Amino acid sequence: MMVNLPNQITLARLALAIIFFVTLGQYSQRDPSPLLLDIGLAMFIVAAATDWLDGYYARKRNEVTALGRILDPFVDKVLVCGSFIILAGPAFCDATGRNVTELKPWMVVVILGRELLVTGLRGFSESRGVQFGAEYVGKAKMWIQSVTIALLLIAAAHLQTDDTGWFGIVPQVFVWATVAITAASLATYIIKARSLFSEAPK
Repeated sequence: MMVNLPNQITLARLALAIIFFVTLGQYSQRDPSPLLLDIGLAMFIVAAATDWLDGYYARKRNEVTALGRILDPFVDKVLVCGSFIILAGPAFCDATGRNVTELKPWMVVVILGRELLVTGLRGFSESRGVQFGAEYVGKAKMWIQSVTIALLLIAAAHLQTDDTGWFGIVPQVFVWATVAITAASLATYIIKARSLFSEAPK
């Protein structure tokens, strides 16, 4: 069946991502509710964990489908990009207008731009019969992005404004690591795709 167990898990992740976004939509840094962010964090962790689970079952049960190859990265992008957009938005700005996550709009643009370009390259590649699977740096990117989102949720819920200890520094280290590995991942995919553009049209 096209909608097999791995694809069902992926669809469940999409539904959980939507619930997660609705939950974050109720939050305001001007009237913070740490419990709301803790609930959102739990949902995000479960959703991110199923990204590994659906791939595991697809390989173990030999149920890799065309739908799964499209749906899985799509849901990943919805979950991660949607999270960064919301975290960089007005809901996480305090009374002074400062975004407590320290996410800059240009950082989110880099993340979104990378995902859009890689999606386009993958579609072009596979239309020519060439598989365009995830590179190791791409998988590491997903892991670091997920950890960054979790840390930012924890920091927004429990970090004091004047906290300059490790608890305040670690989330920002991961934010910059996310930007760096996103850029590195984009460069890797562009290099991988160069041969496709150098070939004469069929």
